[in-house]
Amino acid sequence: MQINGFSKLSKKEKINWLLKTYFQQQPEAEKILTQYWHRDEELQKLHDGFIENTLSNFYLPYGIAPNFKINNRLYAIPMVIEESSVVAAAAKAAKFWLDRGGFTTEILGLTKTGHIHFLYNGHTQELIQFFRENRSKLLSAIAPLEENMKKRGGGVKDIDLIDKTDQIEHYYQIEFKFETADAMGANFINSVLEEAAEKLEKLAQSQLTGQLTILMSILSNFTPDCRVKAMVKCPVEALETTAMPGKLYAVKFITAIKVAEKEPYRAVTHNKGIMNGVDAVVLATGNDFRAVEANAHAYAAISGSYTSLSHAKIEDNHFYFWLEMPLAVGTIGGIAGLHPLVKFSLQLLQNPSAKELMQIIAAAGLAQNFAAVNSLITDGIQKGHMKMHLNNLLNFIKADEKERQVAYAYFQNNKVSFAALKKLLNRQ
Repeated sequence: MQINGFSKLSKKEKINWLLKTYFQQQPEAEKILTQYWHRDEELQKLHDGFIENTLSNFYLPYGIAPNFKINNRLYAIPMVIEESSVVAAAAKAAKFWLDRGGFTTEILGLTKTGHIHFLYNGHTQELIQFFRENRSKLLSAIAPLEENMKKRGGGVKDIDLIDKTDQIEHYYQIEFKFETADAMGANFINSVLEEAAEKLEKLAQSQLTGQLTILMSILSNFTPDCRVKAMVKCPVEALETTAMPGKLYAVKFITAIKVAEKEPYRAVTHNKGIMNGVDAVVLATGNDFRAVEANAHAYAAISGSYTSLSHAKIEDNHFYFWLEMPLAVGTIGGIAGLHPLVKFSLQLLQNPSAKELMQIIAAAGLAQNFAAVNSLITDGIQKGHMKMHLNNLLNFIKADEKERQVAYAYFQNNKVSFAALKKLLNRQ
């Protein structure tokens, strides 16, 4: 049923319309929404204001993966995720590498990009000359917007005219390079681009013989020049397990990584595992996980073929495993100063700068990747995952304590499945 002015209704009125239209006034439907309202009315108002048409809160588990040694500093890393085995796997990997030197990380770049996209139907050489003569005027136009950002060490670092007419007729860009200090910077970048576009259009009207038409002004979430690297290393013999010599383990691990480097079907799942760790920390710290995901996967395909974000090798009898990825995050702005759990997460991480947070997130992604590949080349991915998932299955069938103990004992030595659980507890 169509409705006009929905956003102007009160929260109660929105819920009443929803129940009447889609739930036949089922009281349990209303309870599902209201049971997640926070008892602190002021805190609930804060959450209601984050987006439009808020009806309730959607909770995800907030967990901690301790024992992360990153550049010789210990962290307990907050993770927000619903997948059952992720936090356990990250914590296990962190503990494994804690005894082998921990994670080393470095920033490979901090430059972000935005564009004024426009059409020009005149001569390219005239446009090039126009840009050269007016470049300083464009920079002057956005100077007031940069003032606070420059105080923090950021701002516009360069602008350039890019000819894209070989791809789309009459299509050009003015590309801006930014650094945004501890802010993710989306609002700053977009404000600068829109101001510059307005100035560009005015200058073009009086100086160009052809027609210049602004299409759009927008940042890019692809940041190949804002990258981070995380690495672990140890002597090959330090990888030895009760079931496998260190050299064999290293060879199997490296070969598994090579499969992900060469085979896109494997690479997508492989990188998804990395993003399990990355996204969980991105969410916990109030950053934009959709932008981070799109950025990472674009970078994984930058060569023209989708490939692994992580790599491994043996050199001088040492095992090296590393991850390199683009990552644009912030520790100020957005909801960082509003959401209580985001503020808690940043305090837990010892109030990192954006650069430090990039490195923490990359280490979490590498840890998660190590845990996944380790499982695949040893016991298989399902053994640990399904035992963690057993709790979800028991909750789903509302098992009592006696049934839980029976299930835990049985599945110590048997594969977990929903069918096997129902049969064991006679829940057919």
